[in-house]
Amino acid sequence: MHGIHVWTERTEDGEKREVRATKFGGKWSIQSKVKSDEDWVYHHPPSRTDLETLLDLLNRKWQRRRAAYEDVKAIEKILQLLPKDEDDVPREES
Repeated sequence: MHGIHVWTERTEDGEKREVRATKFGGKWSIQSKVKSDEDWVYHHPPSRTDLETLLDLLNRKWQRRRAAYEDVKAIEKILQLLPKDEDDVPREES
């Protein structure tokens, strides 16, 4: 399916982390799960690092005609709207 993009990476602790970016109804959502966790964690707002990784993934897929150029531009626009310093990103309080 073209609306779901998945990648894996290692955390600082060496655990495997799977990240899923999903586009549904024109809106993007990013969720992740460390191998030892049972539940997925939804990121609102997503981290700059995850968005930059998604942009790189989409650029590579777009070159192989596996992703839409509009998706690349949408993620670029989201990145432009985020503050440069991640400490400035508003987080939901518990």
